[in-house]
Amino acid sequence: MPFGNILGAMLSTVVLTISALLPIANPFSTAALFMSLSSGLSEKDKRHQAYMAGVYMFFILTFFLIAGALIMNFFGISVAGIRIAGGLIIMVVGFRMLFPTEKELSPQEEREAREKEDIALVPLAMPSLSGPGAIAVVLSVSSEINHWYGYIVVAIGILATAVISYLVLRTSARLTKFLGVNGLNVFTKIMGFLLICIAVQFLASGIFQFIHQDKVKGKETKPVLSSAQILPTIHLSIR
Repeated sequence: MPFGNILGAMLSTVVLTISALLPIANPFSTAALFMSLSSGLSEKDKRHQAYMAGVYMFFILTFFLIAGALIMNFFGISVAGIRIAGGLIIMVVGFRMLFPTEKELSPQEEREAREKEDIALVPLAMPSLSGPGAIAVVLSVSSEINHWYGYIVVAIGILATAVISYLVLRTSARLTKFLGVNGLNVFTKIMGFLLICIAVQFLASGIFQFIHQDKVKGKETKPVLSSAQILPTIHLSIR
């Protein structure tokens, strides 16, 4: 395969990884949480907390990317099971974003977070930026990677998503001032709608694969709706 096609496939995978993870991470809604919890910090400390939240997000998701196949094999979880479970989780998150009914953190959790000096890991990185929905997507993606360099390319996509999340948190005050509360709510609702669309695709893929499994030789038939339709270049079958 020509170098240009290889580079194009890798770039496409990075972009699609960002497209799949960014709506789930939704740093715009986390920005409001970050502003609330960091109100008593200095600008230097705010920058540090935003930076560390992005670092933690990258390492959490990369861990599940690399260890995804091992986790699935150890617990006997099929790819179809991951897709269905991930679809349900993502759909719940999407509906909460589209139709918010309660605060992301309970009053007790918010009080405990305010009392902590380090808010980067909990609650910013986990569960806000790299929560169950993002982990489910990464596990599904890891099950579709056939070559070692596929992990590197997807990890680059995760890194880019973490950088974007850091920049959003870092400029949260200016974003809120520019967009206003209503503007941030609009972004959150758009992200929620995209999540519901992704969740439906995950569920359709998983259910179809469960129904059309070929157990005669202990192998599963390839589903018509595969997660490759969501991230079509994850396979990266470069020759």
